[in-house]
Amino acid sequence: MAGAGLWWSAGAAPTPPEVLRLGAPDSPSGATPVASTGVEKLEKFKGGEPKPMPPLSFIDAEGRRVDLADFRDRVILLNLWATWCGPCVKEMPSLDRLQAQLGGDAFQVVALSLDRGGRAAVEPFYKKTGVQNLTVFLDPASDSMKALSLRGLPTTILVDPEGRELGRVEGAVEWDAPEVVAFLRQHLGRGGGPARDRGVMKTGG
Repeated sequence: MAGAGLWWSAGAAPTPPEVLRLGAPDSPSGATPVASTGVEKLEKFKGGEPKPMPPLSFIDAEGRRVDLADFRDRVILLNLWATWCGPCVKEMPSLDRLQAQLGGDAFQVVALSLDRGGRAAVEPFYKKTGVQNLTVFLDPASDSMKALSLRGLPTTILVDPEGRELGRVEGAVEWDAPEVVAFLRQHLGRGGGPARDRGVMKTGG
């Protein structure tokens, strides 16, 4: 699996990877790079038990409340990000392409912005970077930081159709890399049934 981060099983205690720490100023020279892909990293897959997700609410571009539970019965890639986060900006186009490839009744990328400016910050960014497939979801109060125990941005959480966390990755990832897409397809159950009892993958460290 590609990326300057690592998947870990929901119950594991991972070694902190390099991410943009919450509350720290962004540095153009310190942005986490998107690493080259490597199919050999898929061998680092390890089993783990899914764990319950806390209740999580946010809003859409029109200010309507959205609950994470609304996405039940789909595999969700929940990406916590902000326009001021260099690594987040770097991986956003690949998240957009991933949604174009896999998005539908069985899978959705939920890119949740923590920008205080809300819609006024996110929509111009999407337009400037050519993001066309991601829905605008907003958490201007950053309530998800505490609810999900975030340590830095970007943080991406894989959620199964029952609403349980399968694991998370910190740092930028090339989300539409072939081996990443293949890994996610396993969790969609294409060709082999849903992999809901399986854990997640380390990609380094």
